[in-house]
Amino acid sequence: MKAEMTRTLRHLFRMPATVLAVASLGLALGAHADTTQPLGVAFVYLGNPGDAGWTYAHEQGVKAIETQFGDKIKVTRVENVPESADSERVFRDLAAKGNKIVVGSSFGYQDFELKVAKDFPDTVFEHATGYKKAANFGTYDVRTYQSAYLAGVVGGYTSKTNTLGFVGSVPVPEVVRNINAFTLGARSVNPNAKVKVIWINSWFDPGREKQAAETLIGEGADVLIQNTDSTATMQTAEQKKVHAFGWDSDMKKFGPNAQLGACVTYWGVYYSHLIEQVQAGKWTNAPVWWGLKDKAIDLADINTDAVSATAQKALAQKRQDIIDGKFDPFAGPIKDQTGAVKVAAGQSLADADLSRLNWFVQGVDGALPK
Repeated sequence: MKAEMTRTLRHLFRMPATVLAVASLGLALGAHADTTQPLGVAFVYLGNPGDAGWTYAHEQGVKAIETQFGDKIKVTRVENVPESADSERVFRDLAAKGNKIVVGSSFGYQDFELKVAKDFPDTVFEHATGYKKAANFGTYDVRTYQSAYLAGVVGGYTSKTNTLGFVGSVPVPEVVRNINAFTLGARSVNPNAKVKVIWINSWFDPGREKQAAETLIGEGADVLIQNTDSTATMQTAEQKKVHAFGWDSDMKKFGPNAQLGACVTYWGVYYSHLIEQVQAGKWTNAPVWWGLKDKAIDLADINTDAVSATAQKALAQKRQDIIDGKFDPFAGPIKDQTGAVKVAAGQSLADADLSRLNWFVQGVDGALPK
């Protein structure tokens, strides 16, 4: 019946086979909404949720959909899954057990999850921060660079040394975007600001994160930010009496005096949309990249004791301008570290360019690993 329907649609509408594959998948999954069985939704975590960071933020999103959908969904979580071939076994097992949505929440799962997706054409596979696509495999991400830019604005106003520090994880475009956006935000209000970068080449390594934070402070940084998963940078900032920003989630309890604000991701906003689309048979594999406008991210919990009224006003205006589409953090003119113009006045970096960003803006004190 399904094959006959596909042939009929192709004859009538002359659709490409890949489009029909997505359409057929939608029809197949849409039928699930008419059953009394809960929709099986599975999440694969790189770490354990803990009480802060990347996996914690995803877990908060999952808890939100459990509250929203109740017994209409059945959620399965698998924690501490490495970004290696071993993850393929986990994805395969979750699909084989009948989960209709399987979510890989970390970049390194992409190829392993995609391989499994090809063997389970009636299951929707979603992958966080990736860039590949198949008929039943889509990607989703949030524009963390927008919150990083806002953090830069606050940091630029707050720094007394004009030196800010960035603990970098892995030198992929996502992290490069965040470093650049943070620097652009700081220099938009403090042209003398510079951002020192130290790479730890890991998403999660509290010991190396602490060491990097201490080194940055030793080099004069009095405002820190990270693109790593632990609370080590925030805790170090608290101990050394400098400021920092929470990343992925609010880290205030680990640095009540240090935290200026937190670059928080609200994954539940997308997970809710995903489930609704699958239930309605309307899911497609179109890439999703949400930001401030979609309420998927924000710079939250501003420390009003440490952030001046002037900085708070500037922050509010920039946030609203981004939401309204009046401002883009990567609008030109933008120069790179050598002084060459990379984005001309009146132009902005397109999403395709942001997705492969591999250079630093003027004001970044550091280099990309070779």
